[in-house]
Amino acid sequence: MIETQARESFHHAYHDRRLLSLMQDRKPNSSFTLMDVPGGMPWLGHVRAFKHRPLRTMTEWWRQYGDALRFRLGPKTIHLLSHPLLAEDVLLSQAEHFGKVYEQQRPTGLALVLGNGLVTSSGEVWKRHRRIIQPVFHRSRMAAMADRMVQVGEQRLAAWAAYGERTVDIAAEMMQLTLEVISQTMFHTSVAQHMDQISHSLRVSLKYAFDSFHNPLHLPAWVPTARNREFDRALRFMDTLIYELVAARRQSRAQHDDLLNLLLQARDEETGMGLSDQELRDEALTIFAAGHETTANALSWTWYLLATHPEVKTRFHTEVDRVLQGRTPTADDLQHLPYTRAIFDESLRLYPPVPAIQRKTLSQTTLGGFTLPANAIVLVGLYNLHRHPAFWPEPEKFLPERWLDGERPPARCAYLPFGAGPRACVGTHFATVEGPLLLALIGQRYDPRLAQDYVEPEVMVTLRPKNGIRMTLHSRHQPVTSGTGRTRSDGS
Repeated sequence: MIETQARESFHHAYHDRRLLSLMQDRKPNSSFTLMDVPGGMPWLGHVRAFKHRPLRTMTEWWRQYGDALRFRLGPKTIHLLSHPLLAEDVLLSQAEHFGKVYEQQRPTGLALVLGNGLVTSSGEVWKRHRRIIQPVFHRSRMAAMADRMVQVGEQRLAAWAAYGERTVDIAAEMMQLTLEVISQTMFHTSVAQHMDQISHSLRVSLKYAFDSFHNPLHLPAWVPTARNREFDRALRFMDTLIYELVAARRQSRAQHDDLLNLLLQARDEETGMGLSDQELRDEALTIFAAGHETTANALSWTWYLLATHPEVKTRFHTEVDRVLQGRTPTADDLQHLPYTRAIFDESLRLYPPVPAIQRKTLSQTTLGGFTLPANAIVLVGLYNLHRHPAFWPEPEKFLPERWLDGERPPARCAYLPFGAGPRACVGTHFATVEGPLLLALIGQRYDPRLAQDYVEPEVMVTLRPKNGIRMTLHSRHQPVTSGTGRTRSDGS
């Protein structure tokens, strides 16, 4: 049993830094000039420059033209905001003036896949779902799931033994690992027999969703193209899988310590109503997709950064070996692994799983000294915020030491890997347990080493390594069972 004090402390360690940063005073009378990105073409706007490398393009525009930019993608005008004060306006101080971009009447983007779930809904629907789901993700419940996370991790590491030191795609390995974690913590069961199809379906549907929003030439889903048919098959598979799992649980009335059970039991504190099957489908698919994709990418980038910074990796291994002494990590250990947590925090800074947050103005709105019309599309550029040279010393460097000794983000809203304000990520507690815990588990036993020269970031809703990350898995220690049933590692 995890002791309450220990459980609370390791969760608060991360969040207290963020909350403290939100109490810093705002600079008065801050104003910005909204700059138009030059070079747009008639009708298409900046599609040609944006299409193939959107992240690199937006970063270059930001560095060249400033913190508040305007560009066009076909008929859509996009406003890119890359300063903490502007992020604060959109997500916190004027959050009531900004809503989600997605429309359920004519869904595009993630709404095509996730329906009317917590990520894509707005208004009263979102408020009701947030009231129901927020308690499901309370930090105490997430800590209680840590043992399940470690069990899944150990199963994956057992499969790695067959790889030897041949080259693998660590991004694919992390995706499979976190997919299995979310399946067992959500459904109390493994969906291993469907793993390849789940992974394929999510990859197809999320790529389709991203393109449907950003590509003005994207054909509607009802046009029977090969790509549309592939998307339809992927979505129908996910629908069938989740509806069958929900129906089986309702019929059996079995009680399991998993997220699905919590969702079925959750009630709106104001009305006493629970979620319908359609709402359960939307929320379950939202948690299923977001709950593995974001953490998998964060872990993948962390292994890449460790592999390219040997001095950080050495300190990481030293801390893990000293604290764990060869035994399997638990949630209680996280409070004693500050450098491991700092590595994860710094990786989230350099490669935030969601590189930009989309919003639209609900009415004409003024922020930062300029005015946006109603229904203006806004991108809060987290990737740029996290590398802003006015707030981060040596912003391009991987320096986990930034997060040690009670250090906090250098400005309000300068660090937002989980968003901010009323729509901050509901799964933050889950991710901040799962990420460092799996890092410690894997780092205790393996030393992944880079087997390629260059890794390029790619935006596909989340920030992925394009074409994966090829690495070799070098075993550090061979775990052996001690007399207590725990494990220890020879040489530790």
